[in-house]
Parts: sequence; structure tokens; C-alpha cells
Amino acid sequence: MLEVSTSAVVVEVFEGTQGLSTRDVTVRFLGRGFEMPVGEEMLGRVFDGLGRPLDGAPAPVGDERRDVGGRPINPASRRYPREFIQTGISAIDGLNTLVRGQKLPIFSAAGLPHNRLAAQIIRQARIVGEDVRFAVVFAGMGLRQDEAAYFRRSFETSGVLANVVMFLNLADDPSAERIIAPRAALTLAEHLAFDRDYHVLVVLTDMTNYAEALREIASAREEIPSRKGYPGYLYSDFASLYERTGRLEGSQGSITQLPILTMPNDDITHPIPDLTGYITEGQIVLGRDLHQKGLYPPVSALPSLSRLMKDGVGEGDTRRDHPNLASQLYALYAAAQDVKTLASIVGEEELSATDRKILGFGEEFERRFINQGEDEDRPIGRTLDVAWELLAGLPRSELHRVRSDEIDEFLPRSGRRAAADPE
Repeated sequence: MLEVSTSAVVVEVFEGTQGLSTRDVTVRFLGRGFEMPVGEEMLGRVFDGLGRPLDGAPAPVGDERRDVGGRPINPASRRYPREFIQTGISAIDGLNTLVRGQKLPIFSAAGLPHNRLAAQIIRQARIVGEDVRFAVVFAGMGLRQDEAAYFRRSFETSGVLANVVMFLNLADDPSAERIIAPRAALTLAEHLAFDRDYHVLVVLTDMTNYAEALREIASAREEIPSRKGYPGYLYSDFASLYERTGRLEGSQGSITQLPILTMPNDDITHPIPDLTGYITEGQIVLGRDLHQKGLYPPVSALPSLSRLMKDGVGEGDTRRDHPNLASQLYALYAAAQDVKTLASIVGEEELSATDRKILGFGEEFERRFINQGEDEDRPIGRTLDVAWELLAGLPRSELHRVRSDEIDEFLPRSGRRAAADPE
């Protein structure tokens, strides 16, 4: 519904007006928002953006029908996000750990493999060390036919589709459906998490397509535009989606959200990533420079951040050396970038022996830690062991963010000998 006045109502028809006559058609207001059935029987199913089956099976009956509008979680009812979710991807698990109840967006750009990364996360995500129910709700907005087919094929062949619910809005589907699709996905996630005690991972892609649809509808309504033509309420509209994520007091379940967006013109200050960053708890940034080197996933370590990582790692969650080890990796990789800049000015042959080792660490960090196979599922223990192997070739004086007892326990023996002789 685009406009209401005392004499007329302007309505946008979802799927064309063929076969409709203005003289014979009447419109009746029901007094409620758009509703859809929700229930565990929807696991393993594929729906369109309005919750209608695309897999040839009957429409779900559901436990009940719910308004897809939903509401953000009341801050007074929230439980603090804690506990680790393993994705099997070292750049995320090791450096930007995902925590149950967190909102952690992925900032990508045109031509980068965010769809492949999203599919890998959905295939590999799990909760380790606990006997709990885990499910994934996937909402694709404005997807091309080949992208939608890729996601379905990836989940079916890997055998995870039985634990996944897919909502697919294609590029040629109505824009209004693109607005409803993430809300339908979150409505089902809320039922699974807070009524059925599931731990639910919600993956939304692409939020840029969602924002474009919102701008299109706002323009049709002749609303006053704001930055780059987007409506002035873009921030609050994003918040109405992102803030439906978290944990509730009195409920064992949780909703964790991974929204994916492509930054127009690779601009991280564009309104879509800019506003998303204000609402969420960190970001994972994909870098074009790493992608051009042939690395996958091309996660840029330095601009990426998980603000809740500290609450999901360490003794009892991952491993006791994890917090200090992640800090050490960040520090050394940042130092390697500084040395790389220096080498471009004075030449690598003018560097000290320690600087050359740090430069080599940066290259090995990208090649062995960031880079991994698209079907390679690394347990968190293996991720941390790879990190220690990378530290093995550095002088002990450079390992100033890990404790001595951690070095003695986790650093490979060959590394201890090298660390004792820095030159």
C-alpha cells in the first residue's frame, strides 16, 4: 500500500494485473499485517520471499501463524551473547570469532566470492562440545537464477539442507517481496529459537539489494530522499531487522545473524555498510587485493573485527591460548604491512634479519592461515595450531602478546629453538 487519503488508496500489485478488472475487483483491509505459518516442519524446505513453497511439496501447516513484522528484542529481556559458533574458517574462528546471539555482517563488493563464503559457512557452521539443536535460516534477496541454483545445489549435495530453511527472492521478483523476505526468515527463526529452543544462524544476502528495493518503494511513495536517494528511515529499518537477533532471558535458544552486503564502488562509507556498522557488533571485510592474489576466502584481517569475540573464546569455549594468540597475530600482521611499506622504499635487502622474518610471516599468514580450501572445514584446534606454526620462525622477543607458559605449551619445538636464536 503506497498511499492512503480520504478519497483514494494507492496499492501496488505484487505480480501484475493480468485478468483483473477495475470494475469487478474489490480490496478489503484485514486489519492485520502479512502473516505466515511457522513450525519445525519447515526445516529442509525451500520457499519464496513470501513463504510459498518452491520445492514442490505442500504448503506447511505450521504450529501457528505469525505477523512477519515482528519486533526488536526488548533490551531488558536480553541475555548477553556468549559461547562460540564454529564456522570452520580460520579467518573467522581465529580472529573474528562468531558468538551466539551476535550480529556480525560481511562487507563484500562486486566480483568477490561472498556467495561462496556464505554457502561454506552454512555447510560447516556448528556448535561444538554441546548436545543442542542447531538450524540455519537463509534468506536470499534479489538473487540471480544461477545464484539461487548454486545455493540450493550446494546445500543439497552436502547434505545440510535437512537442517536449513531457504527463502529465495529472485531478481525478477517484486521489490515488495524483497522487503518481506528477511522478515519472513526472522519470524521463523524467532519461533525456532524462542519456542523450540534451537540455536539459529540467520544468513541474509544481499542487504544491498534489500536497500535498493526500499529506495524504489520510497520513491514510488514520493517520500523525501536522504543520503544517495535512500529514505531517511534506512537506519531504523535496518535496525528493525538486525535487532531481532540475540538471546532472551528464560529461553535456551538464540538467534545469530550474518547479514551480507556488497559495498557499492567498494566504498565502506556508503550508507548501507556505514549504517550497518553502527547497529551490528563488528564486521568481516573481504579485500579485493587478497582476491586478486588468488586467496580464498579474501578476508582482510586488519579492518575486520568481532566486538564480542572476547566473550566466546578462551578456557572453556575454544582454548586458553586463543585470546592472546589472536592479539599476537594481529600485531605481527600489522607490523608486516609496515615492513612491506618500508621495503618498497628502501628495498628488501636493506631490512634487518628480524624485519625480513616479520615480512615472511605476513606472506605465510596470508598463504596458510587466511587461505584455505572452499571445502576445507578446519576445527578450532587446527586453526590455532596453524597460527602457532606460523609463529615458530620468529624470535621470541617478537612474541610479546602471548604468555611464556603458552609459548612453552603450544609453540612447536622447532620454533622454540629458532626463538632462542633470533638471528
